[in-house]
Amino acid sequence: MGKIITFGEIMLRLAPNGYYRFFQNDQMQATFGGGEANVAVSLANYGLDAAYVTKLPKHAIGQAAVDSLRSFGVDTSMIVRGGDRVGIYYLEKGASQRGSVCVYDRAHSAIQEAQPGDFNWDKIFEGADWFHFTGITPALGPNLVEICREACKAAKAKGVKISCDLNYRGKLWTREQAREAMTDLCQYVDVCISNEEDAKDVFGIEAENTDIYGGKLNHDGYKSVARQLAEKFGFEKVAITLRTSISASDNDWAGMLYDGENYCFSKSYHLHIVDRVGGGDSFGGGLIYALLSGKSSQEAVEFAVAASALKHSIEGDYNRVSVSEVEKLAGGDGSGRVQR
Repeated sequence: MGKIITFGEIMLRLAPNGYYRFFQNDQMQATFGGGEANVAVSLANYGLDAAYVTKLPKHAIGQAAVDSLRSFGVDTSMIVRGGDRVGIYYLEKGASQRGSVCVYDRAHSAIQEAQPGDFNWDKIFEGADWFHFTGITPALGPNLVEICREACKAAKAKGVKISCDLNYRGKLWTREQAREAMTDLCQYVDVCISNEEDAKDVFGIEAENTDIYGGKLNHDGYKSVARQLAEKFGFEKVAITLRTSISASDNDWAGMLYDGENYCFSKSYHLHIVDRVGGGDSFGGGLIYALLSGKSSQEAVEFAVAASALKHSIEGDYNRVSVSEVEKLAGGDGSGRVQR
């Protein structure tokens, strides 16, 4: 089904065991994750040729990050080695009415200090069919905005489809900075992935008559958001994730895909959450797989939402599920019964 390139920052994730608060005991779990890396892992798990591009130090921690990707079958051959540090994020998982907390320690990471000359995009995109990045990557600095721009131009020159998850992070840049950079980059994007907050924060496009905290989601409002995004940038498709946050432990989860003609809404899942980090990335990975495999718009959004629903039950950033597991849930079997 083709080769997918993803580009971004992979970080060391340090998290207390279970639902402990920071330093409630003296142990932390060390794993790796990051938006585009999570997407690459999902795609590799689905049997696709997925390659991840970033810059990592040559030391043992940088190599451990590479090895974590390799263990899932992700192609790491185009990762540039150099720089001094791997970015870190600390995660305290929320429960009930206590929300999750992320603390970033990523300044001066290898990828944040990367320069445009570090990446040979013409070579990277040889034989590629799809390129994916998120709004987190250009948020790392003006140099990353330029690198993303060069990547998008090179991908377009080779006829590669481009997807972008807006993923606004207020801890990394302002809304004004995000709007300027993403307005430029989105001119190259074919498939835009967003949620009700990102569209508003980045482009000031808001769903009408919707209260994400009170459980009121208005479908017509999201149709308007998708249509406005598509008209503004000429996107072929716009996908919007629909999360109703009842508490940190319980969410309702669904999605919509607009293909220029049809507004396809998925079924809704009630999630009792184990780990929500990477949930949006698993939606993106599922959507890319579904579109590359020729699924209809309705089938694609059902697959993407089911993939993401399963991710919320899995510890860590990575979505460790197979195509058959996703298709089983998308087909209506969400009983959770023991498989014998």
